[in-house]
Amino acid sequence: MLLSVSYGRAVGRKNWTFAGSDEGGRRAAAIYKLVATAKLNDIDPPAWLAEVLARLPDHPAKRIHELMPWNWLPQNIAHAA
Repeated sequence: MLLSVSYGRAVGRKNWTFAGSDEGGRRAAAIYKLVATAKLNDIDPPAWLAEVLARLPDHPAKRIHELMPWNWLPQNIAHAA
């Protein structure tokens, strides 16, 4: 997977091979999957991730599916609906 940064440099080509440990590699893979899934759903990954992390502590576990990229509505839109 290739993640491009706004200033034109590519990140992810070989950097992922230096995760530091097996667990670090698994965590990096999880983040890459979240970013790719958000992009596939036409969502800005940093905005989605920031809001989900902010809402997560107070969000009921039974409704965690609402925070997935394919179901996500930004908080200001969700309150207006």
